[in-house]
Amino acid sequence: MADRAPRTPRAGSEGTDDGGGIRTFPFPADLAVGGVGMQIGPLGSDRTWHADAPLHRVHRIDFHVVMLFTGGPVRHMIDFAEYEAAAGDLLWIRPGQVHRFARGSEYRGTVLTMQPGFLPRSTVEATGLYRYDLPPLLHPGPAQLAALRAALEQLRREYEDTATLPLSLHTAVLRHTLTAFLLRLAHLAAGSAQAPRRPADSTFTLFRDAVEQGFATQHSVSAYADALGYSRRTLVRAVRAATGETPKGFIDRRVVLEAKRLLAHTDMPIGRVGAAVGFPDAANFSKFFQLHTGVTPVAFRAELLKEWPGDPVSDRSRTS
Repeated sequence: MADRAPRTPRAGSEGTDDGGGIRTFPFPADLAVGGVGMQIGPLGSDRTWHADAPLHRVHRIDFHVVMLFTGGPVRHMIDFAEYEAAAGDLLWIRPGQVHRFARGSEYRGTVLTMQPGFLPRSTVEATGLYRYDLPPLLHPGPAQLAALRAALEQLRREYEDTATLPLSLHTAVLRHTLTAFLLRLAHLAAGSAQAPRRPADSTFTLFRDAVEQGFATQHSVSAYADALGYSRRTLVRAVRAATGETPKGFIDRRVVLEAKRLLAHTDMPIGRVGAAVGFPDAANFSKFFQLHTGVTPVAFRAELLKEWPGDPVSDRSRTS
């Protein structure tokens, strides 16, 4: 079974927004050598992962980006956290995450992009491609960095070599070489986590994907269990083993994250933000948001405006 990415809006190469003002950029398949589902190349001041990316404005991507830096420091925002990377560090941005390049930072090094669907499901699970709980910024030690650089260089050579193999074999070699690099990267990421957990089983993986597809309209654990063909007890056991939390907690956390994104990076009224994450009644949304964050949606947005005065984090000004 092929990897399925979290749902994102369909868009042209210039990107589009999701009805809330956050632009989403698709994988630039037309720029990939041979049309394969990945790209790898230099990352410089005049080149990022996407030619049309609004560097200093927040946006989403519907693919994976891994940047290995040869210079720094580089400051990069991913879902409300600022990360500072130096030479030898890696930054891993996953599909659907809201992020922004920093003004004044020089992005030098190598950038790898991966289209969801390019790797089989078994590889996706083994490499933790959708482990959003793992840290985006990674600091490999000297031996780890040397191995990662060698694997990335081998991947680049295979990517650029389109003459010695037919396209089908070329693509297969790329998948295997990419998997080798990602396994090293996943090992580094798991070791960087404060409390790494055992690999998730297929029950949790299917639940996670279902939540990503349906969190905006469906918050019921029983509904997800029924749709997936599991008992509620089985789902509880699988989610707790993979994440340490309950299925309801997992769903609520995803809803809160999306609400924060829309409150922070768009000018949508509070009622529309609530409706976008499954709360037609604005009062119920405010109660839910305050229960999980300790502040009201209005207060959350106001606090961010204090932190980022005049900062163009959205294509439009933000109001409550």
